[in-house]
Amino acid sequence: MPSLETFLQSLVSGIMIGSVYGLMCIGLALIFGIMRVINFAQGEFLMLGMYAALFMIPAIASVMVGGSALMAILAALATAPLLYGLGYLLHAGMLRPLARVHAYAGEAKSQQAQFIITLGISIALQNACMVLFGSDVRSIRTPLSSTAWPLAIPFTEDGIIFLNQARAVTFVAGALFAAALHYLINATWLGKTLRATADNPLAATYMAIDIDRMHRIAFALGTAITGVAGALVALQYPFQPYVGLDFVIIMYTGVVLGGMGSIMGAFWGGMVIGIIQQCSTLILPIQLQNVAIFVVFIALLLIRPQGFFGRSAERA
Repeated sequence: MPSLETFLQSLVSGIMIGSVYGLMCIGLALIFGIMRVINFAQGEFLMLGMYAALFMIPAIASVMVGGSALMAILAALATAPLLYGLGYLLHAGMLRPLARVHAYAGEAKSQQAQFIITLGISIALQNACMVLFGSDVRSIRTPLSSTAWPLAIPFTEDGIIFLNQARAVTFVAGALFAAALHYLINATWLGKTLRATADNPLAATYMAIDIDRMHRIAFALGTAITGVAGALVALQYPFQPYVGLDFVIIMYTGVVLGGMGSIMGAFWGGMVIGIIQQCSTLILPIQLQNVAIFVVFIALLLIRPQGFFGRSAERA
């Protein structure tokens, strides 16, 4: 049996990692919730955020003075407009025609087109990055990655857990980005317009809302959020052009756990996955982390098929 100290260490690590998992799940949930598009290229957007952080952190460090935590957060912020622009262009050039397919050929044909187009984007981005950056595994090394804060466990003798500084920074940044998006969706005119588009596109059209523009903004926002999550994940994990495949399963599982279409439900779904992933190593080999995730995933679907926030499944 694991000791209390070991359990708390795994729990804290899971919570800190889960914050970033939740952020990447939000990006996918936003695209699906507004557009009803299942995006197979979401993992590649995460990978692009990692490479963006790889080049931006040294660039930012060369022009300003600040600690490693500030550099990491600024790099994540700088990633957002780049990925937003990419998502905006991809929607305008490749996904916009799906509206015509849906109108003339029906929903089934539209979904087939979605699968093909987003899968094509995924393959193209993987191979483009392979040509540009090579297949070597990259990592971002900062003082945050190799240092930790000791934290005494209350009511124990000499019990200590360690908070890795890189994970602590990404936890705070992920939670702040998620809170900012929650405010955007629920308390701004743009957010209300996006939710109206998701709830009833036809009624939104009668209210003079440009559905195509809202879909483009939603896709661009989802791409940018995933890129930010990638920049934060890069502080903890090595990466290469095919790393998106390792995380896309986490994204889809988190979205389903939270409730299809629920944005903040996706965040909590990602948090749960992080906790399960870390705590499962207490009793299972590290190679079986994903097995534990799927066991809990299937069990929850049997008990509550609509996910944690099933009532919000039809809303953004």
